[in-house]
Amino acid sequence: MVIRADDAIACELRPVTFRPARLPVVLTLLAMIGCGTAALLVVPHGIEAKSLLAMENDPGQIADRALDQTVNPEVIRREIEAALAAKDSDLARSFVDLAKDRKIPVDPSLAEQVTAAETEANSTQHMAGNFARGFITGEPDDVVGLAGTTLGDLFVFGDVRDAVREGSRLVNGQNADELVLGLACVGLAITAGTYASLGTAAPARVGVSVAKAARKAGKLSAGMAESIGRSLRGVVDSDALKRAIAGASITEPAIAIRAAREAVKVEKAGGLLQLMRSTGRVQSKAGTQAALDGLKIAENPREMARVAQLAEKQGSKTRATLKLLGRGAIALSLTTLNLSLWILGAIFTLFGFVASCKGAVERVTWRHLQKRKLRALQLQQRVAAAHVGF
Repeated sequence: MVIRADDAIACELRPVTFRPARLPVVLTLLAMIGCGTAALLVVPHGIEAKSLLAMENDPGQIADRALDQTVNPEVIRREIEAALAAKDSDLARSFVDLAKDRKIPVDPSLAEQVTAAETEANSTQHMAGNFARGFITGEPDDVVGLAGTTLGDLFVFGDVRDAVREGSRLVNGQNADELVLGLACVGLAITAGTYASLGTAAPARVGVSVAKAARKAGKLSAGMAESIGRSLRGVVDSDALKRAIAGASITEPAIAIRAAREAVKVEKAGGLLQLMRSTGRVQSKAGTQAALDGLKIAENPREMARVAQLAEKQGSKTRATLKLLGRGAIALSLTTLNLSLWILGAIFTLFGFVASCKGAVERVTWRHLQKRKLRALQLQQRVAAAHVGF
């Protein structure tokens, strides 16, 4: 390199005093560390939220995930003992089946108690009593009782009984259960459809019977009762029903049937019938008590359809699952909005980390290049000064 004397003199007169700033580099490194820490905290939750959203429409997966966090041998033992104490052998068997499915051992003596309780519940005398009670009162306790209730409804006796009783109260200004009255009228209207379709409407027919039983037993959730009430107001002409039911009696079912058919607008009952079909599906897959339990936790027809999906996958384990998880068996514990926020948070923190890494690399590289330039200029000055000295 050849340095002219005038250049050297200029360098000597203007000594290099520039120092690359450290503050921007420090700030970018701190930003990178901060974003990295935030990403470590938020990204795992975002990944979990994404997996939860993926199973949002599958109650079976939702229940399986929740059961993984809930079920253990102590819980199974406690719930079986509680079911036996309540003389609910159906629920006790459901917990035994759940334990078997999840490979959780059950004390052999406890399993024998469950078997003995089932034997007693299935005795001829007990079954006959439950069947008769379901047929006469329409308030079943088990599948045998529901068989009696459904048989009574299928031969219109049960629906006529409920329609006449509640309709007479309504006409006389007494306290009547208009929900039971409306369901009885819908049941009368669709019973003929069940015969005409050779049983294809049977799930809806069974669903109406279960819904009436749930209402009478106080096992219908407030939200579901409100939803059914809204549907009935659009399906049943209450004024026409009051006029027609006034002359009906249980000994003259033809009048009640004709009144129901005149008052019920079946063409507008699509949503209500879908709810009844979902209820019937739960009963056929998991039993009467499971259907009643489902109506107790579901707040609207859509949730009852999710209970039906759960019952199709869980079968006899449905009651145990609903008992342990409640609404958590069919719905995510976090709202979709919260899950979406976790996912967005993960995306933003990752983006911030990548951006801060890029900025830190650029700042460090820039400072390194500036320091090299500074050293080169300083070397030039020293060489020029030495050359001038000679």
